[in-house]
Amino acid sequence: MHDYVNSLRHSLPYINAHRERTFVVMLPGESIASDNFGNTVHDLVLLHSLGVRLVLVFGSRPQIEARLAAQGLHSHYHRDLRITDAATLNCVLDAVGQLRAFMEARLSMDMAASPMQGARLRVASGNFVTARPLGVIDGVDYQHTGEVRRIDSKGINRLLDDRTIVLLPPLGYSPTGETFNLACEDIATRAAIELQADKLLLFSSEQGLMDASGVLIRELTAQHATTHLQRFKELKQLEQHELLQAAVSACRGGVPRCHILSYQLDGALLTELFTRDGCGTLVDQGQFEHVREAQIEDVGGLLELIRPLEEQGVLVRRSRDLIEREITQFSIVERDGLIIACAALYPFPEEATGELACLAVHPDYRHGGRGDILLERIEQRARALQLDSLFVLTTRTAHWFQERGFQACTLEQLPSAKASLYNFQRNSKVFRKTLS
Repeated sequence: MHDYVNSLRHSLPYINAHRERTFVVMLPGESIASDNFGNTVHDLVLLHSLGVRLVLVFGSRPQIEARLAAQGLHSHYHRDLRITDAATLNCVLDAVGQLRAFMEARLSMDMAASPMQGARLRVASGNFVTARPLGVIDGVDYQHTGEVRRIDSKGINRLLDDRTIVLLPPLGYSPTGETFNLACEDIATRAAIELQADKLLLFSSEQGLMDASGVLIRELTAQHATTHLQRFKELKQLEQHELLQAAVSACRGGVPRCHILSYQLDGALLTELFTRDGCGTLVDQGQFEHVREAQIEDVGGLLELIRPLEEQGVLVRRSRDLIEREITQFSIVERDGLIIACAALYPFPEEATGELACLAVHPDYRHGGRGDILLERIEQRARALQLDSLFVLTTRTAHWFQERGFQACTLEQLPSAKASLYNFQRNSKVFRKTLS
């Protein structure tokens, strides 16, 4: 009895800390097939009863494999990603549909056996994930395999506000009505970032992340993950690599803490969340970031950031000499000494307008709102210069700017000095925004 009372006393601060917090939980298909899954669901229902806002993302890989095998079909992979042809997609839809029904039934059953017996538990799923095709990589067409384009965070938050558990299957839908097979790790990561979740919980076949000696890594900061990611890749420890990559991406996207824990260990979820030491691996941000104006010492970091985008044709090439001469035009986001985003303002005071140029975010730090932060910074600088509007030339990100108040305009509406330098070969689209 004494141990029970002490455990309860020690857990109370965590209960208060987690109430009304948003947790995204990733349940791979292997966890659903494990003997311990019933205990995991019971613990999830307990979290819900304690006021935690839950988003459950589930996978279906072993279930898909079983259906393919039953039909005499074989999976084809490239870069460790399944190529989803039409026959495979039918198996995916069958597996995911049955898993969704199974999950809803188990959650309902465990609610009846929980301290909240008699209360109604609502589980909702839907088309919350917009996806696009992964396309052709290395000459290989992934067909119906896709990637996350956006998460309907507003729709999900409305359900969470209404005390509903949100269930996200490993599927995404396009505006044209196509269905895509998605990796549950990608959905969980993007959902955690776009919902601004307090935690991302990733279930694993291992106790957590293991070091080179096979010992559990208790805690790890995102900036110290590179060595482990490289080791997991070299040793072909795919699961460990995917989980750590998901955790690092989430932390860089603004999620404060990510936990990697075992789906085979009874009580792992509660132990990780309600005890001081936990039982898995904690990955946290452990970094500091701020927005500031660029200085001459930042030239090297700026070049390193924008060079890949220049090579892809997204940005116009800029020489080192040009960057040095124009360094005062740039604003940057710096994170622990690394430049992870930049944008430049080129004013045309006679026309009371300015060009927003060279907006770039490091690929590891996208989807965290840094583009919006820099846009706001550039707008503030423009207003301080008494500019009435901003314009931008873009070849690849027209929709992003339109969603932020930019409207299409003609070449003739640009300042004459800028219009005379227009590159017709790039054929950039021109957008303009009036500053209030």
